Amino acid sequence: MIIAELEIYHSRPIAPTRRIALGMRNLPVDPAPGAGGVLLAGIVAQAAPFVEAELREDLVRVIEDVSSSRRVAQPRVRHRFQVDRIGLLRSTHRLVTVGNALEFDFDDELGRPVQQALGAVYAAASLPTEAMGPVFDAIRTALVWGQDVDARFISSVMGGKTASLADLSAWNDPRSWALEVLELDADPAKRVVQRRFRAMLRDAHPDHGGESIDAAKRIAELTEARDILLAT
Repeated sequence: MIIAELEIYHSRPIAPTRRIALGMRNLPVDPAPGAGGVLLAGIVAQAAPFVEAELREDLVRVIEDVSSSRRVAQPRVRHRFQVDRIGLLRSTHRLVTVGNALEFDFDDELGRPVQQALGAVYAAASLPTEAMGPVFDAIRTALVWGQDVDARFISSVMGGKTASLADLSAWNDPRSWALEVLELDADPAKRVVQRRFRAMLRDAHPDHGGESIDAAKRIAELTEARDILLAT
């Protein structure tokens, strides 16, 4: 069963004039980020690793401008956002239920990754104001996810995990970011990674003096850094 759906219209990848428009939007966000926010974050997570390096910083700026309700001058990230869909190709992305599980059904064969990501960001801008904060937190997490966009990603987004965009190193160089988070030198043994992770996790926990307000975010950050280092 389809529980969230988005149509993104875009120019052909080889077209000299690059355009983006939105079609049908079924993006429930109650309670936020809701199924709609999970879908938008999933589209970004699927596309982000394949966005051209020279476009990444501009894409981040668009996300921050849109999330802050600032006017976004067009074109941005080499694409113009418009209402007219004539002559554009259509990609349809869905979040569906399979049994008791949630799964993504991405339709990204016709468009470039940056087009899919931009479409999701502009769709987020049309959501109710009260939902935009959690949805854009999910999109920020998606930008630096860099792993399979699967049930684990959905669980992370629905749990409210966020990622900072103050430094793009987590996106451009996830291993270096992970080493910095765990305060490790290059090429640590896996047992060293695990030992450092457990020690820092203990320090971050409120029961051991960690700041309760930031504990969940810190624990999620440490866990992601550990997973990156153990997987490489």
